[in-house]
Amino acid sequence: MKQEVIKELSTDELMERLDTEKIQLSKLKLHHAVSPIENPQNISSSRKGIARILTELRKRELTAKKENNL
Repeated sequence: MKQEVIKELSTDELMERLDTEKIQLSKLKLHHAVSPIENPQNISSSRKGIARILTELRKRELTAKKENNL
């Protein structure tokens, strides 16, 4: 998932997408453990997508905290 798309989503949508991505990653890992998947790069890209979502959520959390302190 591209960073531009992540920035456009609301916080609730990001939380839902995060849950979906985590489930997808666990399924990919399971399938890869049972039999090698066709493109193992999907596991890496899924992890990176999760990291991007978590980064955006943390950034929004810090921005909200900073605004509340002012």
